[in-house]
Amino acid sequence: MVDRLVVDASPHPFAFSPPHTALIVIDMQRDFVEPGGFGETLGNDVSMLRKVVPPLVAVLAATRDAGIAVIHTREGHLPDLSDCPPAKLNRASPSLRIGDPGPRGRILIRGEYGHDIIDELTPLDGELVVDKPGKGSFYGTSLQEHLEARGITSLIVTGVTTEVCVHTTVREANDRGYECLVLSDCVGSYFEEFQRAGLAMIAAQGGIFGWVAPSENYLKVM
Repeated sequence: MVDRLVVDASPHPFAFSPPHTALIVIDMQRDFVEPGGFGETLGNDVSMLRKVVPPLVAVLAATRDAGIAVIHTREGHLPDLSDCPPAKLNRASPSLRIGDPGPRGRILIRGEYGHDIIDELTPLDGELVVDKPGKGSFYGTSLQEHLEARGITSLIVTGVTTEVCVHTTVREANDRGYECLVLSDCVGSYFEEFQRAGLAMIAAQGGIFGWVAPSENYLKVM
């Protein structure tokens, strides 16, 4: 494995060491990405998130071929909803709420079909899957312990949605000292304006939260 790679990114090149890097695939779950899930009950057009699937499939394959660690996350809750605070459970006025029966099982409940990752991005045996109760990948999980045990210092960030779970994870990671490269076409939002603003915020002020680059720039160095 190459000791150090450099990706053309904004605001400046992103350098990382493959043995100390992990690709994190955030919440590419049926409940968010496919019709009938939680995302659609909120009134969103889930086809907006499908755009990230083809480039993410390519990134995932190249990352695996390079021997770089891959981590998947899933947002969801215990069947009794004991880990879902009222402030989240009662949010807005969706047609279905967290825990309600839906076309793919109970909405955002661990173990249900809709809670799991879409077929195109199914984790391989040995790849870490982190179940999280909140928006960020560090809150209420053992992610940091896993990263420390593997000597990970850099994260290649992908998944959905850009302005919510991706942004929260990048901000949490930045506070913990991790360097994050967000692949712009491998993260997605239900709202085009949020996508643009979310990516701009990450790379603003000299990279206040991290770096941003299209996946083709990442793939060029793999």
